[in-house]
Amino acid sequence: MATVSELGLSTRLFVSTYPWRRIDPVPWSPIDKPLSACRLALISSAGFSLPSQQPFDERVRGGDSGFREIPADADVHALIETHRSHAFDHAGLAQDANVAFPIDRVRELADALRIGSVNRRHVSFMGSITAPGRLVRETAPAVARLLVDDGVDVALLVPV
Repeated sequence: MATVSELGLSTRLFVSTYPWRRIDPVPWSPIDKPLSACRLALISSAGFSLPSQQPFDERVRGGDSGFREIPADADVHALIETHRSHAFDHAGLAQDANVAFPIDRVRELADALRIGSVNRRHVSFMGSITAPGRLVRETAPAVARLLVDDGVDVALLVPV
């Protein structure tokens, strides 16, 4: 992760004036069973999509608030990263998408019986959404409903 001094001038100015939001209290639910009995889903903000999916639209002012479903059997090497931020080096994501979408590690956890199962689908959002109103009001609740319908017990959030 970069320090503010390593960022370009326009990014430093943006970060210094951005109206950061605080959520208090932070919404969460404790799990009531061991991880070895839980179904897990990944949620990443790396802006990943598959070649067959429409990429996130970088032209949307404030950020594309949509999401892409990533099937559990997707090849991590097929993921296309379209994160819009220029405030970090994207080379690590290009080299190994598991950095921001650790599906191979999650599969290993399931194989080792450390988690109960891997959900049939996972979710990728676009990171760096500077106008998150629609994401908070519409997209996040829709994704939460999908994961509840799938019987997901635990969501691993991987912010980028």
